[in-house]
Amino acid sequence: MSRSKVKTLSLIAYLCIVLKGEMIGLPFLLWLPLSLFDFWNIDQLLSLLAIVALFIIITPKESRPAKRIRIDLLCFLLLTLPIIGRLIAVPLEVFNYLAFIIPVALFVILYLASLFLDPKDF
Repeated sequence: MSRSKVKTLSLIAYLCIVLKGEMIGLPFLLWLPLSLFDFWNIDQLLSLLAIVALFIIITPKESRPAKRIRIDLLCFLLLTLPIIGRLIAVPLEVFNYLAFIIPVALFVILYLASLFLDPKDF
């Protein structure tokens, strides 16, 4: 499987992460843009950084593989910041459900695996 396909699958898993709320679960696909309107909150900054990282990842890239890996690692860090922020904000017991655990695990495993695939597949 090529690097781009693995990375695409990891981003799909990322956007499918569900955050439980009071009444309904909200996937990251909706949480990221909606949290931009939660003014003067750390979630606003974290979601903005994650959205910027998503745009960096999906834009066409013409660079050396070594530089590309550094950019991908930075994007991975920016994408994980909202997850870490949520994990810190509420007790860990709240995240003990499969709609959170499986997509997070898939995102981390597939994204990191995409860094080690053949650089010619960029």
